[in-house]
Order: sequence, then C-alpha cells, then structure tokens
Amino acid sequence: MFKGAMTALVTPFREGRIDEDALRRHIDYQIESGIDGLVPCGTTGEASTLSHDEHIEVVRITVDQVAGRVPVVAGSGSNSTSEAVELTKRVKNTGADACLMITPYYNKPTQEGLFQHYSHVAARVDIPIILYNVPGRTGINMVPETVGRLAEVPNIVGLKDATGDLKQASYTLELVPDDFVLLSGEDTLVYSLMSLGGHGVISVTSNVAPREMSDMVRAHHAGDINTAKELHYRLLPLCDALFVETNPIPVKGALAFMNRIVNELRLPLVPLSDKAAPQVRKALQDFGIDVS
Repeated sequence: MFKGAMTALVTPFREGRIDEDALRRHIDYQIESGIDGLVPCGTTGEASTLSHDEHIEVVRITVDQVAGRVPVVAGSGSNSTSEAVELTKRVKNTGADACLMITPYYNKPTQEGLFQHYSHVAARVDIPIILYNVPGRTGINMVPETVGRLAEVPNIVGLKDATGDLKQASYTLELVPDDFVLLSGEDTLVYSLMSLGGHGVISVTSNVAPREMSDMVRAHHAGDINTAKELHYRLLPLCDALFVETNPIPVKGALAFMNRIVNELRLPLVPLSDKAAPQVRKALQDFGIDVS
C-alpha cells in the first residue's frame, strides 16, 4: 500500500495563511500525473512552522481532496513523545491512511530512547507508522539494529531513509522482514536504493515532476531497468537544483516559476536567493518545464 513514488507535499501559503485552493489544485495535479501517494506536513510541508490546528487542517484538506484515490501518509512526529501521541491521534481522526514520524530532534535520545519513543506511540495509536530518519535535520541517526527492533512492532510498517548512506540502507534491509517498506528520502538515490531492494521514495522533486518520478519507480518495479536508469539520469540535474538551498526553498521557488503556487515561506525560511533562482529556473527549462 505504501510502495512506489509518493510526494512530500509543499504547503502553499498566501498572505500568511494556508492557501487551500492552491493545495487542492496541487493534489489533483499530483494524482493526475500518476503519483502513488501523498505526504502532507513533513519537512517539505514546513510542518515545524505550522500550529497544531494548521497541521491538522492541511491533513484534513489533503484527505478530503484525495478522496481515497491514493494513500495519504501524514507527518505526525515531535521531539516530545506525549505530543507525538496526541498529534498522531488527531492525524488518525482525519482519515489519513498512515503517519510519517520523524526521529525526535534536538534532544538527541539514545537508540534505546528512540525504540521506546516509537514503541510508546505505536502502542497508543492504531495507525500504520512509517519511521523517518534524517540525521542532517535532527542531529540523531537511527541505526539499522534499532529499525530492526522496531520492525517487530505490528503497526510500524516502514522507514523513510534520508541518511544518504546506502551502506546503512543495506544493513537495514538485512534486518527487517520482507514486507517492511524502505523508502528513499534522497531523490538522487532512489534508483540506487531500489536496486538494493528498496520500495520507492517520498520525494521532493515529484512536486515538480510527478510523472517522471513515478514512471522511474514503476519501471524499476517492473524490471525495466534501462528505462528506470534513463529517467534517473534525466531527473538528476533537477533533483540537484531543488536542493541548492534548504528544502523547501527551491521547490517552492520552482512551483512559483510554474505558476502553481505563490512563492511564500514562513520565517526563518526565506525565498530563493538571487544567486540560486537562475539555477532553479534553468534546471526547469532544461528539463522541459515551462516557466514564467
């Protein structure tokens, strides 16, 4: 259910508020372009600057607009375990199909602390949980042995691996059951991770190029490795450009160039710099995307 190419949705803003119309249009664009699932309120969705009520509103809008067409995996993590429980309960009540739960950030728990954190939430909220390991953001790395232990918890069903470490991903795949889903959190490594046995991606780039990202993943799953490789190399420069500054600054700039959203972020994030903007625009043009 949670395999394939899923988009880590941006949260469109207009004059400081959630731009519901733009979000609904973006969701339809994603599904019509063949994406396999949608992930609101993750890093790309600026969840760290949303109030809890705004967070749940974005998830509610997403669930409503999707209307069962693809799975919705909503962010619900926190560096406070009790807060993660409450947010995950609220996410479940929206009708989301699963939650994406980041490792606790800043307080840097031990591996045992990570295990207890996730086990505690899983025992209190009956919803599929996808773990999210992104050490570059959180300051903590969840090692394969901990993921292996957590994979034994019935409603912990997968991992978004944004370590950028294929060796670690290999060890993780050795320690989890076959039905445990490993998803890339690094757009440039989707092809490589799937070659090791990964199951897909939660992608930033698919906000801009959903058809090509989903086609690459589907081709790989179908055993059409040549097509998957061709799409990997076609997507690579675009993926690089969309991380030229802190995510989601470039992807929001790109979507604004495409006239899909207003280029508005919440402080402390600011729009693309004058240096980065031409790089993103050129990458879109080189990819064949019309820009304003």
